[in-house]
Amino acid sequence: MIPRENYLLQIKRAFKTVPVVVLIGARQVGKTTLMNGYTYNADKFFLNGQNPEVIELFSDYSTIENYLKIHLNKPLNGYLLIDEFQFIQDISTIMKLLTDNHNHLKIITTGSSSLDIIQQVEESLAGRVRLINVYPLSFPEYIRFQDNELYELYSKYSSHTEGKIISNQIKLMEFDYLTFGGLPRVALTKSKSEKINLLNDIYQTYLLRDVKAYVKNQDSVGFNKMLRLLSSQIGNLLNTNALSRSSGLNYKKTADYLYLLEQMFIIKQIEPYFTNQKNTITKMKKIYFYDTGLRNMIYNSFNDITIRTDNGALFENYVFLELMKNAPPYFVIKFYRTKDGAEINFILDDMTKKKIFEAKFKNLEKPIKVKSLTDFRSKENIKETFLVNQNLNTVQHDIHYLPSCLISKTFRVL
Repeated sequence: MIPRENYLLQIKRAFKTVPVVVLIGARQVGKTTLMNGYTYNADKFFLNGQNPEVIELFSDYSTIENYLKIHLNKPLNGYLLIDEFQFIQDISTIMKLLTDNHNHLKIITTGSSSLDIIQQVEESLAGRVRLINVYPLSFPEYIRFQDNELYELYSKYSSHTEGKIISNQIKLMEFDYLTFGGLPRVALTKSKSEKINLLNDIYQTYLLRDVKAYVKNQDSVGFNKMLRLLSSQIGNLLNTNALSRSSGLNYKKTADYLYLLEQMFIIKQIEPYFTNQKNTITKMKKIYFYDTGLRNMIYNSFNDITIRTDNGALFENYVFLELMKNAPPYFVIKFYRTKDGAEINFILDDMTKKKIFEAKFKNLEKPIKVKSLTDFRSKENIKETFLVNQNLNTVQHDIHYLPSCLISKTFRVL
């Protein structure tokens, strides 16, 4: 296992304060690997929540309790590992009873859909559970999965490392990452054709199969069309009415299926940031995909990033993902746009201070003027301002021109 220390540390910290940890995220992001790779300091026992026999065990509290006394240990001192726990009905109540009655039992679970999980867990396990979002690999993790020696070199960089010093191999790897995304199995595959085959397998086997449980047969054509339309709209304002008309689905179904895709960690919608100005957009959201490789699979293009017509939008999606994966979880990410077109791609707000990030898929040789960026940071009195580009690393007029591969370096390690 190639370690993902950030998540392992989050699990360790969580178990110091709560008895139940839920790893939640899309299919194939490595939740089960993380759960199995964690270093446990006591006995452990693994159950697969998709197994009908396991589901039956959880139908009655005394049944699962007695089963664990046999297969874990009699005092239930240790760890219960449950993969894909969302398939087990009313499991939150059972977990509450188990951890309430056995003070030395800890439970770690994985789940691939938050449609029912979050509400169930938060209601039944209030104060006893920590939800940890697991994402596809960040770019630093992707480097590590590809080449550990290169990762060691990358680890020595700071947020102020000059672009000309950054390894060309890292820059080329970043283009591959933009194209094929960060799903671990895909990252570990060297052949580009095999990466595409794997992404197609994941798309057909997991995404479409899981969706079938929620999408009515008569809506399948419209749903698939909607999904393709969404893949062409990354970084854009999402107009649900227009999406409804183009897909052939009615407005309510379109809204319901957008919610479904978000709960299955396929797309992410972000809210607008607004002030008291009347010309600020306050209602429409922007859309991004959780994985650029899966997005490109749906979009049906794996062309070289430098010649793509959508490379600016794809780059913006990548910047969003790096912010989401590397920023502490208490940061909220929003965007800013006015009706006359002034825009800030990303505003990160932790309720005490704000950081702003603008994405430009350009090889900058010198700083450029971005009026909306300068005006907004002055008006909102923002101290940390980043213009993310491909290579330039300098600071001018309090704006940090930052190479995209160094986004993670702007955040302190958790």
